[in-house]
Amino acid sequence: MSENQTKSQYKSGASTVWQMIGRLVTAAIVLAITAFFTPGFHINNIWTLAAAAIVLTVIDYLIVKFTGLHASPFGKGFVGFVLSAIVLYVTQYFVAGYTISWMAAIIGALIYGVVDYFLPGEQGM
Repeated sequence: MSENQTKSQYKSGASTVWQMIGRLVTAAIVLAITAFFTPGFHINNIWTLAAAAIVLTVIDYLIVKFTGLHASPFGKGFVGFVLSAIVLYVTQYFVAGYTISWMAAIIGALIYGVVDYFLPGEQGM
């Protein structure tokens, strides 16, 4: 392998890491805004928010990997909206200090989609 190929692969790997970090930060911001505006949706502290953003990102990755569907409220129409609500609801079973009711998950999916739509960059739940 030539030196240029090695440098190119290193930069590509570093770029991917920064993209993942950017997506996690964006997911945390969108999640915080969603929790603030959704009645019945509570996140106790910043660490819970960070853990929830990681869990949401991992669940979304697994859904995309196995089904090809994105859990984005506006990305895939009704199916994406339902997946988004389910992902928001299921996350409470993996993160302590994160609570949400079914109705709040439905409202939260709508708010999450609106906020996510207006933030720049490619972001998915």
